[in-house]
Amino acid sequence: MPGLKDVKDKINGVKKTAQITKAMNMVASAKLRGAQEKMESFRPYAGKFADTMRDLSGGMENSDLPLMEVRDVKTVEIVVFTSDRGLCGSFNANIIKAANRLRKQYEASGKRVQLVTVGKKGTQFFRKTGQLRTSFNDIMGSFQMFNAREISHSITEAFLSGESDQVDIVYGRFHSVGVQKPEIEELLPIKPLVTTEEAAGKSAGGAYTYEPDPAEIMDVLLPLFLNVQIYHAMLEVGASEQAARMTAMDNATKACKDMIKDLTQLYNKARQAAVTGELMDIVGGAEALKG
Repeated sequence: MPGLKDVKDKINGVKKTAQITKAMNMVASAKLRGAQEKMESFRPYAGKFADTMRDLSGGMENSDLPLMEVRDVKTVEIVVFTSDRGLCGSFNANIIKAANRLRKQYEASGKRVQLVTVGKKGTQFFRKTGQLRTSFNDIMGSFQMFNAREISHSITEAFLSGESDQVDIVYGRFHSVGVQKPEIEELLPIKPLVTTEEAAGKSAGGAYTYEPDPAEIMDVLLPLFLNVQIYHAMLEVGASEQAARMTAMDNATKACKDMIKDLTQLYNKARQAAVTGELMDIVGGAEALKG
């Protein structure tokens, strides 16, 4: 049985750890409120933007604009969004697993895969594959729209130059404080989001006349649409990271309390054994004196 001092030192160490995890939980909770508010306020904008693109692209040919060009896919670029920091449970691991599984599926079908990572955790994992084209680190803590434009520009340049024929994004979507799931979406080429029949059915409720020509509008909106999609993914990951960290730190604090309870019981047993041993020494000494 360990000594009293050893057990007491362990109890004090676990108590300090519990204080740290509780503080991190409170910080993550405060950050989550801001991140969740930004994400939820941006979701309607992203949805309305997608509806506009759906209406505009419904009657256009894929070859009308370079970013809508559908090619024979030989090279797929996967953009993986993770956090820069850890201590958020299995959040990053789930995104990396989903991206790695997607990578292996493309490779099994004979396609070449290259990777772009946003966030340190994804960069650290995928750097060893030798397929990392570029990475964007140290931005997930305080990203802005210009960061999304920079990422979007890099992806677009690779697609237009023929370096990639298809671009997929993998990120963690925020469902609730307790649920954040990896999401996979095809980013490029941009395709009409509804079929001709669905578009015809919706047009019965009202038609829009665009000025100037829809092709000219799309030429301007397509890059903006990519910026919005990238920024939306970053907002989802930002909120999901804080929610996952808050949950992980809450679980860690509870685990510390359980450890303190178990160590306290062990301490009491060790103290009782020490007291019993001292009493036996006293009784033994008294008996020896009597003899």
